[in-house]
Order: sequence, then structure tokens, then C-alpha cells
Amino acid sequence: MTTKNKMWIFDLDDTLHNASAHIFPVMNRAMTQYMMDELSLDENAAHELRKHYWRIYGATLKGLMRHHGVDAYHFLEKTHDQMDLPNIVIQVKRLKSLIKSLPGRKCVFTNAPRKYAVRVLELMGIADCFELVFSVESTKFHAKPSVRGFQLLLKTLRANPKNCIMLEDNLPALMTAKRLGMRTIWVTKKLQKPNFVDFRVSSVLALTHLKL
Repeated sequence: MTTKNKMWIFDLDDTLHNASAHIFPVMNRAMTQYMMDELSLDENAAHELRKHYWRIYGATLKGLMRHHGVDAYHFLEKTHDQMDLPNIVIQVKRLKSLIKSLPGRKCVFTNAPRKYAVRVLELMGIADCFELVFSVESTKFHAKPSVRGFQLLLKTLRANPKNCIMLEDNLPALMTAKRLGMRTIWVTKKLQKPNFVDFRVSSVLALTHLKL
């Protein structure tokens, strides 16, 4: 893997920034409410079904599309467009300079909708660090960890997976990346890593300590 051909693929939520602190609680409540309204479920049933689809498919939306015929764009609008992002996105100091210092190309690959992803990157001041934001719409709703979503990304980038480095907090997505031949970096506070993970870092900022 040469510097020229190196392709850094960054997940967004809980990789480039901490979404669990403020964004995910708001988003999860919105998804649960959406399922209550659209599927006529009580709150507990909607909550459990939301979590079930996320575990099975990697994205609640995929389960709703497959089993209930939910319109993807309507779902994304109702669950992502109402958030007060300027007040809940957590800034990461030194992140922009770190990303800029990495040799090679860089993109964001997220299961989030494009409008949300671009807005978060803008608020963090790092939107100009990436040549591409590959959102759930870009995957034609084959969200991570679907192999199809990865294949569409690689085709768009015209990238060889052997030249790619995937940074992600979600293990199933990293497993797919590894199967395709990518190098994998797990962003996590956990200490033990599975065999399909090449490196573990507690934060993207710790990339400076890795020899890649």
C-alpha cells in the first residue's frame, strides 16, 4: 500500500465524534416515536423492535423497509431533520489537523442520511477534509455491514480494498471490511479485539501512535 493509493474510510457517529452522549438518545426517541405512529405500536413494543432491527440488520431502517414497506426518505426526514445539531454535536480538538496530516485520500462512510452527515461534519469544521461523504442513500439503503454497500463505495471511489483502511466503532462493519481485504481499526474503549481487527484505538486522535 503506497501513500498515493492509501484510502482512509471513516465512519461518522461514535468514530469521528461522540454521538452516544447527546445525538443517539434524541435519534432513538424519534425512531421509537416514528414506529409508534406508523406501525401502531405502544412505546415498549416500538422500542424493542427498533433495537431488534438494529441488531439484525445494522440499521433500524433496513428492517422497517424489509418488513413494513416504510418509505426510507420519510423515515429519515422524521427521525433526523428535527435535531438541534449545533447544540448537541461535541467538538473534537485537533481532529482537523490530524485528519489533514494523514497521507492519502479520505472519505466518510456512514449509515446516516447525507443531510445529517454533512451538517455534523460542517459543525465540527472537518467537512473539507474528505473527498466524499458516502451516506445511507449512497448505498441504495444497503447499510453497513452489508457487503453491497461496501461494494458500491469501492466502485464510487475506484479503490482497491487492499489499499483501504476502515475506521469504525461497529464490529460487524469491520468484519465486512476485513473480508473484502481492508485493514481495520476499531475505535473503542474496550481492551480486547477480535482477530479481524488489525488495530484498536480509544479515539481517532490516537492514530498518531499507529504505524500504518
